[in-house]
Amino acid sequence: MVTREDSLEVVGFDGDPETPADVLDCANSGTTMRLVTATAALAEDLTVLTGDSSLRDRPQGPLLDAVEQLGGRAESTRANGQAPLVVGGPVEGGSVAIPGDVSSQYITALLMAGAVTEDGIDVELETELKSAPYVDITIEVLADFGVEATATESGFSVDGGQTYAPADGRYTVPGDFSSISYLLAAGALAAEDELVVEGAYPSAQGDAAIVDVLERMGADVEWNREEGRITVTQSSLSGVEVSVADTPDLLPTIAVLGAVADGTTTITDAEHVRYKETDRVTAMAEALTEMGAEVEEQRDSLTIYGSETDLTGAAVDGRADHRIVMSLAVAGLVADGTTTVSDAEDVDVSFPDFFDVLADLGASVSR
Repeated sequence: MVTREDSLEVVGFDGDPETPADVLDCANSGTTMRLVTATAALAEDLTVLTGDSSLRDRPQGPLLDAVEQLGGRAESTRANGQAPLVVGGPVEGGSVAIPGDVSSQYITALLMAGAVTEDGIDVELETELKSAPYVDITIEVLADFGVEATATESGFSVDGGQTYAPADGRYTVPGDFSSISYLLAAGALAAEDELVVEGAYPSAQGDAAIVDVLERMGADVEWNREEGRITVTQSSLSGVEVSVADTPDLLPTIAVLGAVADGTTTITDAEHVRYKETDRVTAMAEALTEMGAEVEEQRDSLTIYGSETDLTGAAVDGRADHRIVMSLAVAGLVADGTTTVSDAEDVDVSFPDFFDVLADLGASVSR
């Protein structure tokens, strides 16, 4: 892989990955671990994957079981369905049954790897699929690379023997709405002059729902889809009820908006949000409470009583989770006093210049 000023040049392995010479450290990235687990099952020999303490606590069992259903080897060294993992193959394809309510990344991983197996992979969902838009993104990206995968009555299917070949050998990465959500929230809460986010073109990304959430809360927000530009201005917000069944990464952002909004904001269908880099439901409940918010946490929901909340600066725990860190930083923009968020370096996972961007927008930031 060669890094250039505004691009990456990647040489692929044509569906036949080599066995790594060392253990693969996925750091704090669950997406990396899950995609590489399925990829490693294409190799004849064994790959060992590990990560930091947070990643080693995240569930991988259903994906390991799926690889074994396909005839590969996939084990947790601690026999608890968590990393470190040992994975090998080569799998040739087949049918797998897998739960859909733990992580959509399992399905993404199987579809991506299945395209270069001999027989392809049929995925049967044993439960309702949570975070479904992320699989829609997968199918959209695969199509951009010339690979066909489809939804079926019981799940998803991808034919084998396909080749990854984007048009002209190029792929343009769309703007990431998960990252955009923090900027839009910052604009709605603190931008006295309008804040403009560019590169926000429509795609299958579920987290584009943040625009709808802001509109429902009464924010002054306008999305020019053709030009990929979203404009937002500081607004008076009202509480709403929002399901995050398909958009778990938005829960921290919505929780912060709810703490500032007038009225009650209830975030529902949230149990699967507990199985991210950290338990994000509890993390946000505890941090916002520390900042003076009135919050009620249930197993599957989070309720924020904005009318009873006055945010005050505090020292809060970022939980080594990039999304918790960025959301709490946004809360700090409107809290009375100084807010100190731990683990600021973890924004490197998805938005390395986040704090530089905040500073450029006029926020007082020190690291």
